Amino acid sequence: MKAPLIISLALLFMGCGIIAEPEHRSRFELVDQGNIVPPFSADSAYSFIQKQVEYGPRNPNSEGHRLTRDYLVATLKTYAGESMVYPQHFQVEGYEGEILNLTNVIAAFNPQATDRIMLSAHWDTRPRAEEDYNATKQLQPILGADDGGSGVGILLELARIMAAETPPVGVDIVLFDGEDYGHTTDIDKYFLGSRHWASNPPVAGYNPRFGILLDIVGSVGATFPKEGYSRRYAPTLTNNIWTLAATMELDNYFLDIPGGLVADDHLIVNEYAGIPMVNIIHYTSDGNSVEFPSHWHTHMDNMDVIDKQTIDAVGRLVTEIIYNRITPETAADDN
Repeated sequence: MKAPLIISLALLFMGCGIIAEPEHRSRFELVDQGNIVPPFSADSAYSFIQKQVEYGPRNPNSEGHRLTRDYLVATLKTYAGESMVYPQHFQVEGYEGEILNLTNVIAAFNPQATDRIMLSAHWDTRPRAEEDYNATKQLQPILGADDGGSGVGILLELARIMAAETPPVGVDIVLFDGEDYGHTTDIDKYFLGSRHWASNPPVAGYNPRFGILLDIVGSVGATFPKEGYSRRYAPTLTNNIWTLAATMELDNYFLDIPGGLVADDHLIVNEYAGIPMVNIIHYTSDGNSVEFPSHWHTHMDNMDVIDKQTIDAVGRLVTEIIYNRITPETAADDN
């Protein structure tokens, strides 16, 4: 998710001639339906983040990775039901011939609904800390409380809510593995889980209205500009989410400014699966440049950076979208 990656990935996709699906504007309207929205608990989401961090770094093939995978599957089965959780196991060749054992974790809520949305985060953490000020620790894996842990924690809290109160729309949680594995300039080793998911869809013809990706969404002072690829592939949805945030008085987090291009799992979903997906991600930008927070890809990315107010802002916004802002499909115009 650094500038060199952004340029390389954009060129890669243009070279492949891949074109995203057109945006169906009416499907992305976020209109107040007058529904009661269940409360989002930042305390609960915080505990879900903390639990992940307690397992240690979750880089592929590590003990923390295995323990967290089992925890995520078990927790989601508790909320979605045994048959509604699908661990998508796969293998990818890593560096120096290592075989990476990876798992995307997928859970469906309100499975009878044909009208669906997709919520995602990556659950792995970076196997190295190349941005750390301490050069002796740059080859050590990070805890990733924010980069990985925060998005997953918010989605687990949403799973808890949806278990207690069935949402009016179908919701699929997809936790991608292997997002942050690659070396800085090696684009082929990034986004491993979303690449596999898009190439091997668990449900043929899966066509949710849209997706929302949460990445680096839990730290003190976080700000979320309108990420560049989100604006490119889902402009109406992006604008509507940020307008809703302003309506909810969350515009100190969701800045109504254009952000630079950030290569992330949502780009793979947009390009390869044709599903419009928006990325809510913390960084600063003048519209072109991208600067991630100081704890990014360092050992400072621990529970000390996590802020319940930021978690609450993101969690309440997504809960509002799920329970009160999606017009019933029978009234939606796909043209």
